[in-house]
Amino acid sequence: MHSISVADTPLVREPLHAPVAHLVRGGIVEGIHYGSVVVIGEDGAVRFRLGDIEAAFHPRSALKPVQAVAMVRAGLPLDGELLSLAAASHSGEERHLAGTRRILELAGLTKDDLRNVPDLPFDPAVRDAWVREGRVPSRLAQNCSGKHAAMLCTAALNGWSLDDYLDPAHPLQRAVAATVEDLTGQRIAGVTVDGCGAPLFAVSLHGLARAAARIATAGPGTAEARVADAMRRHPEMASGSGRDVAALMRAVPGLLTKDGFEGVQVAALPDGRAVAVKIADGAGRARIPVTAAALARAGVAPDLLTGFAGEQLLGGGRPVGSVRPVPALDPLPCAS
Repeated sequence: MHSISVADTPLVREPLHAPVAHLVRGGIVEGIHYGSVVVIGEDGAVRFRLGDIEAAFHPRSALKPVQAVAMVRAGLPLDGELLSLAAASHSGEERHLAGTRRILELAGLTKDDLRNVPDLPFDPAVRDAWVREGRVPSRLAQNCSGKHAAMLCTAALNGWSLDDYLDPAHPLQRAVAATVEDLTGQRIAGVTVDGCGAPLFAVSLHGLARAAARIATAGPGTAEARVADAMRRHPEMASGSGRDVAALMRAVPGLLTKDGFEGVQVAALPDGRAVAVKIADGAGRARIPVTAAALARAGVAPDLLTGFAGEQLLGGGRPVGSVRPVPALDPLPCAS
């Protein structure tokens, strides 16, 4: 593991965000999304920054690949679809529910052992069908159930207690925290509780990008490589049918990417290039176009990213504008 100094602790302050996306209607900027963006190169150096990349923030579910690495390091015997599901914010499709049950069954557990919050499925169509059938919120349907099942499985296989697996002092969560610090290369700035009930560790946007790069570039057979391979090969298990995360991984060869609530996205390529994005107001409509612009800034071919340019704004039922990354995010001109 890398050594960490106190100086590597993210700064706890109000983030100094900058404009990252414009809502342009009829050629006029109608609204502005603020946020922060970091692009790191193959050598790990920062190649581009916008806003505040060193302030402490909550990565939310964008940290799930790191949590999955921690569990694999602790002996979680998953690969393929089920390991992708362990790092997922899933849509609540039947394959996600069935996969979560399979993870639990590996340790002789059931859905009754889950301690995440009950919820309806994340995908709107799946959620509507669920409600029409008279079904109620459940822990299995909640989008983090795959991660929680994997946490329980890891704890059971290590002989750790199960009822308190979400306690930050639990051996499982201590292992997760150590992995967060190892992969981000910095101290955790704070610990709180994520929406699902699991501990949530505050890092910097820069640290999140570093962690993604570490996972995306790891050698064969490592915990990091197992997680990256699982998510790349089974992106719909890490998200869902029609989700932008899965579409982005399928569009860009070798890309590893994960979203998080409140406008977070991280992405990394096998050569170590990585980007991380935080939209200050949590707006999902700015998250993907800004991420695509950051990837283009990192050198991803623009033709691979044309489907992620941002939603159109309608007027009278016809397009009159769009959500656009700010000009500062335009790709650098190619050298002649």
